[in-house]
Amino acid sequence: MIAPNYSGASRPGASPAGGDGDAVVEHLTVPYDLAGTRLDLALARLMPQHSRARLRVWIEGGQVMVDGALREPKFKLHGGERLAVRSPAADVVLQDAAQPLDLRIVYEDDAILVIDKPAGLVVHPGSGNRDNTLLNALLHQVPNAVSLPRAGIVHRLDKDTSGLLVVAKTAQAQTSLVRQLQARSVKREYFAVARGDIARALTIDAPLGRHPVQRTAMAVVERGKPARTHVTVLERFGAATALRCALETGRTHQIRVHLAAIGHPLVGDATYGSRTNSRDARVPAFARQALHAQRLALVHPVSGATMQWESPLPADLQSLLDELRTRTRS
Repeated sequence: MIAPNYSGASRPGASPAGGDGDAVVEHLTVPYDLAGTRLDLALARLMPQHSRARLRVWIEGGQVMVDGALREPKFKLHGGERLAVRSPAADVVLQDAAQPLDLRIVYEDDAILVIDKPAGLVVHPGSGNRDNTLLNALLHQVPNAVSLPRAGIVHRLDKDTSGLLVVAKTAQAQTSLVRQLQARSVKREYFAVARGDIARALTIDAPLGRHPVQRTAMAVVERGKPARTHVTVLERFGAATALRCALETGRTHQIRVHLAAIGHPLVGDATYGSRTNSRDARVPAFARQALHAQRLALVHPVSGATMQWESPLPADLQSLLDELRTRTRS
């Protein structure tokens, strides 16, 4: 592992789609006898177990790379290209996965759905969480989502992170949102409470990858994917600091790992919190990582209008802040 770089400059950031999550990535080489064939038609020949319509949705949703680049379904191949096809693992169970779960919907139209996710709700089925997830709820709320990769989910929040998340309801909207995330034009800001005293704004620049020992965790690693987090100080309590975090990249557990890497793990983070800091009696016990996706802004996939939403702090985070202020004054 390597030490992160960070600087005093702080500026707004945006986040592309999140980490790899539960997906199957298949690598294929285009045979030369398919030279001149459209990408969607060639992929249908190479992956006959999937419908052409589904493969086209994957291409338009940014799930297919041609020699490392995104291409349109009608892109003509020359033969010899390397394809990387990222198919959501949940696609094999979508038909029977709809569940009527309560969702806090803050905005909905024919193209997108913006949800204020509570802590404790898993976004996507995975090992140990095969149902009662956001994806299951979406398949009930938006039945047509069964035809979309990940039921229209284009980015994620960790199970115990609360806040705003946008979901596509059509293939056109999903393609637009994926491209906006890749272009880093979707703006997401998080409210966080970290252990220790952070005195100034800073930018943490450190590559992230799988932890070399704990395979379910992430870490700062030399050959990881580039990751940058911009941190602004909102309120200082001595033993803890309230922060605004903006992501320039959107890696799995990025804020949690970056803050832990500079010695300031999130309050309540059982995975990345240090044992030494966790013993500080000045910081109240907290049942989850103190992280909330508070602001979201994007360009509407159909109207082209810039839209933004803000989520109030959930009750548990507000109580944590009130207790920290009380302890600081006493």
